Formats: sequence, structure tokens, C-alpha cells
Amino acid sequence: MRVKILKTPIEMTKIIISSKICFVSMVDKNGMPYNLPFNFGYKDNYIYLHSGLEGKKIEILKNNPNVCIAFSNSEELAYQNEHVACSYFMRYKSVLILGKVEFIEDYNEKEKALSIVMRHYTGKEDFTFKAPSVNNVLCFRVSTENMTGKAMGY
Repeated sequence: MRVKILKTPIEMTKIIISSKICFVSMVDKNGMPYNLPFNFGYKDNYIYLHSGLEGKKIEILKNNPNVCIAFSNSEELAYQNEHVACSYFMRYKSVLILGKVEFIEDYNEKEKALSIVMRHYTGKEDFTFKAPSVNNVLCFRVSTENMTGKAMGY
């Protein structure tokens, strides 16, 4: 089976918007990797993420904002010959984004970021937020400028 390298942002964007979660990888100050699943939103070539105000991931990201974000969907077991073990493979489509976290501090921009995340999961545009909720969440974004994609079995 050949792996197809995705060449256009449109192909890769389709994978991102059809994904339910993404995995964000980061590296702590001891050089150890740390990877977590995140809910996300996508708009205008940025992935929007949110988190609590403190914790291990926040400490890591403030010290080293470099991340790798992985999206994968359409996973399906396939084979060329059902009786030959080595002919089995996993069909998939995936995208990787390498970038730097940009923290969003402005209250109104945080509301916009949270709305983008909510739209991804609900399809709705119109949300209101309570000030304590917005003030007690950390929002950040990562540019999709450095994006690669692959598909296997398609």
C-alpha cells in the first residue's frame, strides 16, 4: 500500500474539520515528551484550544511554546488478502501541524476563541458566556502555516 502525501491546504483542512479531537504534543524542561487530547476549533488558519489556568501542560507551554498537533480520522482496518497477516493495514487520513502556542489574554478575544471551539462541536454560531467562565479559562491558538498531511489506503 502506498501512502499518499496530501499537497493542498483544502485536503488537510477537510481532515481537521472532520476530526473530533486533536492530540497536542509538547516537551517539558527536562526534554520529556507530553501528549494530551484536546477539544479544538478551527478558523482562519488557526487551531483554537482551551484549558484550565494552571497545571503541567500550562507550565510546559509557558516555558516552551513549540507544539505538534495531530489529527487523525477515517481509521478503518483493511486488507489485500484476508488470509495473509502481512496484507492487513489501517486506512487513515492524518494531519500534523508544527507551531508555537500563542496565548490569548484579551477577554473579547477569549470569547471569540471559545465560540470557535463551540461552533466546531455544535455547528452553532451564537453563544453567550459568563464572565467567571471566561476569566477562569486559558485560551490559546496555533497557526496552521506549517501543516503536512498523509492518507493511507485511499
